[in-house]
Amino acid sequence: MIDRLELSACTSVLVGKKATLDGSTIISRNEDRLDTIYPKKFFVQPAASGRKEIYKSTYNGLEVPLPENGYRYTSTSNIDLKDGINEEDGINEKNVSLSATESVYANERVLAYDPLVENGLAEDSMCTLVLPYINSAREGVKKMGELVAKYGSAEGNGVQYMDGNEVWYQEIVTGHHWVAVKIPDDCYAVAANQVAIQNIDFNDPENFMWSDGIQEFVENNNLNPSETEWNFRKIFGTDTQKDRHYNTPRVWYAQKYLNPEVKQNPESSELPFIRKANRKISIEDVQYILKSHFNETEFDPLGNGTEEQKTTYRSISLSRTANSHIIQIRNSVPESVRGVQWLGFGVPTFCPHVPFFANVTDTDDSYKNVPNKMKLTSAYWLNEALSMIVESHYKEFKQDDIDYQKALSQWARTKIDAVDNEISNKKDPVKYLTEKNHEIASHYNKITTNFLADLVTRGTEFSKLTFKMDKNL
Repeated sequence: MIDRLELSACTSVLVGKKATLDGSTIISRNEDRLDTIYPKKFFVQPAASGRKEIYKSTYNGLEVPLPENGYRYTSTSNIDLKDGINEEDGINEKNVSLSATESVYANERVLAYDPLVENGLAEDSMCTLVLPYINSAREGVKKMGELVAKYGSAEGNGVQYMDGNEVWYQEIVTGHHWVAVKIPDDCYAVAANQVAIQNIDFNDPENFMWSDGIQEFVENNNLNPSETEWNFRKIFGTDTQKDRHYNTPRVWYAQKYLNPEVKQNPESSELPFIRKANRKISIEDVQYILKSHFNETEFDPLGNGTEEQKTTYRSISLSRTANSHIIQIRNSVPESVRGVQWLGFGVPTFCPHVPFFANVTDTDDSYKNVPNKMKLTSAYWLNEALSMIVESHYKEFKQDDIDYQKALSQWARTKIDAVDNEISNKKDPVKYLTEKNHEIASHYNKITTNFLADLVTRGTEFSKLTFKMDKNL
């Protein structure tokens, strides 16, 4: 099997409805890959009816009969299927969302007794096999658990589920065992490629779920190092030098941003998974975290620390982020416009998250038709080009890029509000929202293309192949 630590090493942020500024539920993630260029497309999978078909993974050969009927849903998938379709994230027509996956890793003790299943359920198949068939976040956890029980798991994965009421996080860590926790409504959680879930209350099935037999599995194999608690992270997870430099610092930074009053060590193995922020959390806050690179610390790769400090930890935003998404179910607006999928291509630090309404039947050509080689009419390639230009002259272009992103963020809020106010007057909301998504894509592409052209033009002045001479010579 491919080493998923290198292939898909992500950062996730989940927020309960009472913890957000507007009462939304939020799940989000940077999908990071081994390759710097890993093209993704954004499109709509149509509803299925009366289908008789077997799904087969092109990544590991898993075969699963598909249900006859399935809901329409948005998808961000690979354009090259050698690693599977990898739909990664989306919202179905019932306003239920899924983001799969956060790669996580079990220790050798638990894997000795329940090893991974080579052709079992893997990341590439999860969204495809679950999102079209669920009516709630809770149903999503159960559906995924049923698939793991039947086919086994090929790797360790953390999966986010959300509806307008609940946010759930599930960690599947061995061939057949997993747990899930409901994020409290007034809290947020951050995961970064390490088993994150802590104490499980087996007397509280409203807020916790788990695989059949997991308690007996742990007891019979003498796997719990504690006599006083049942801590999933400590029983099933890892605690290594790699964790303390690759994983935990990202959790530390996100918590530092949302709870600056709490002093913590970036290499601590005891960082909590779930916290209450010191304020209500906005979409812009989640964007900041996903775009961050230890900003305003000595560990910033783009900052002023020593070379050793700047390379000590792995930052949240990376050059190899394939897509960055923030999914929002808004409870204060009509149901037809509740689902918004903020999608970012390119390096998150330098590029905007573009808001798309999920209750649609199509996406813009610039998002669904992605060529293998660079073409600036493709949103994926346009943002990759912008990332490279900004970073190549970061000192000179940093503030311009910040201003560009802020202007688009302001425009997005105004546009979304206008659509919200008009939706009740529309006889065909789906058609209307599909048209609005095209307008949104067109606006972002136009502004970004113009901005890129301006930076390229200005960047010619920074060439080292220049020589100033007296104008009279």
